[in-house]
Amino acid sequence: MPVPVPRTTVTAAAVALLALGLPLLAAPTAVAAPALTARVAQAPAPATVTVTGNGSATGAADIALVNAGVEVTAKTTTAALSAQSKAAGRLLDAVRGQGIAEKDIRTDSVSLSPVYDYQDGASTLKGYQAAQSFTVKVREVAATGALLEAVVKATGNAGRVNSVTFDLEDRSPLQARARKAAHDDAHAKAAQYARLSGHRLGRLVSLAESDTGYFAPAPPVAADEPAGGGAGVPVAPGEIRATSTITAVYELD
Repeated sequence: MPVPVPRTTVTAAAVALLALGLPLLAAPTAVAAPALTARVAQAPAPATVTVTGNGSATGAADIALVNAGVEVTAKTTTAALSAQSKAAGRLLDAVRGQGIAEKDIRTDSVSLSPVYDYQDGASTLKGYQAAQSFTVKVREVAATGALLEAVVKATGNAGRVNSVTFDLEDRSPLQARARKAAHDDAHAKAAQYARLSGHRLGRLVSLAESDTGYFAPAPPVAADEPAGGGAGVPVAPGEIRATSTITAVYELD
């Protein structure tokens, strides 16, 4: 345990030093250390390359969507509806006779409207037009022509074939192939740019799908013309085409 020094002894020592002309030494005090600022070296951001990839895939149609109907005109609403109902019944019988299941037959529209004759600025009521249309899914594409022929024969001048569209029951596999092609295209472009700039292709930073497309051929048939044609009613399904466009960002090592 340190022995305390009397205050008088300290004072006397100070006087002795002053008498000898020696300076007094101040007691050491704590010195604040200068603040240290930590500096973390930041690596430069890696170079990147942004590319657009385009891809497509094609496949054969496995279904046909036939939009067909009937249209009749009569003097009264009752007569028009009656004639339309009979013609529509014949159409449905013909469709079912081709082996089409009930779940694949859908009514799209039913309409009844007046018909006027316009001459010299005046209109005269001629009668009423009744119409009904159906969409029929044909699950055997090769049977589409036979179905059209059957509808034409059953409905006569009242029949209408509005459109025939070929499609796929499930579009997902074809679209997946198009996306893969777009991804491969983007990767190939990025790898080429990496080589051209003296780098190696690094990791994928981001990828965004900007567009997809799906194209199914639809041979046009005028909706205001009676269904015509003869045996066979030739059809050409063509190809179904899916497309995909992506934007990808890669690092360059």
